[in-house]
Amino acid sequence: MSGNETLLYAASAGFEAACEISCLPPGHRARAMHGHSYLAEVRCALPPTWVDFPGNEAAQLRQQLERAVLPLDYQFLNQHLSLPTDENLARWLRQHLAVPGIASIAMQSTANSGVDLDSQDHAHIWRRYLFESAHQLPNVPAGHKCGRMHGHGFEVIVHANQDISNQEMGVDYDLIDACWQPLHAQLHMACLNDMPGLENPTSEVIAAWIWHRLKSELPALSWVTVYETASAGAHFDGIHYRIWKEQSFDSALRLDRAPEGHPARRMHGHTYALRLHLSAPLDAVMGWTVDYGDVKDLFRPIFDQLDHQPLNDLPDLPDADTASLARWVRSQAQTQLPQLDRIDVFQSRGCGAILSWGALAPALPI
Repeated sequence: MSGNETLLYAASAGFEAACEISCLPPGHRARAMHGHSYLAEVRCALPPTWVDFPGNEAAQLRQQLERAVLPLDYQFLNQHLSLPTDENLARWLRQHLAVPGIASIAMQSTANSGVDLDSQDHAHIWRRYLFESAHQLPNVPAGHKCGRMHGHGFEVIVHANQDISNQEMGVDYDLIDACWQPLHAQLHMACLNDMPGLENPTSEVIAAWIWHRLKSELPALSWVTVYETASAGAHFDGIHYRIWKEQSFDSALRLDRAPEGHPARRMHGHTYALRLHLSAPLDAVMGWTVDYGDVKDLFRPIFDQLDHQPLNDLPDLPDADTASLARWVRSQAQTQLPQLDRIDVFQSRGCGAILSWGALAPALPI
């Protein structure tokens, strides 16, 4: 494996709480008491000595995160911190989470917005939008299903990166909403091929089209993400194009390095989420980096070894934990998919391993 490999363990935990955000302008709805179903996430480069036994990193990290957010559950957050913005909640959690090697803390106050905060108080702020449109891809080979006129419920994530070391919050979500609204009016309930610049409306081309129209209005813009379906999408950061393809598989496993008597040593199972991330130049004719369908087809022989299988029987897999699975998938797929530069393997929502080795790993969240 490449020497620049980075392995992060991830975990998530939810909590219910009320808050008031008094720093917002008078009349803003969030100044009044209101509530959210929050989702906290952490990503860590854990030292081997921290975990009870190898292979238990993701589960143990989730337990620590659940303990850390417990004091906030069903609470009025202003009694715990004076200004409970998503950014400040991420800071609070970073202070109260007794875990080494924290790379980032993420806080989502809604399913459509959130903040990822690194150890240097650099904030990745994001907001999700939806538009319903038709399109067809004019340059695909004859018989390709995307050559027919069809439609999608597209999702777009607008990302902004800021240094907020002296701020209570970064870009207000309402500002991002205002920047997005004119584009939504153009894209929603439309045939994308009829719009200048979208004659070949792949996910990558749509992401770049949005980027070039948003950047002047939102200088902090750092990424545009376009979901064509719930399991595939593209990122554009003004220079680089990246895509991902997600699949789920249902498998049995046991963790052979668990101590005698531990439940993980017994045969059990998970419904896994597997995300393959790929980086490549844009094909000038096709308008994509790699065809999502080609990724799925090329990966199929590997997927078939994972789905509805006992993972411990896989050849050359040292153990069936998520990090070992990610490294095994990389070793199996690197020839068929040389554009691959990151693999996420989650055994439950937000809980698993993120293995990356490219210089330009895709942004989170996706």
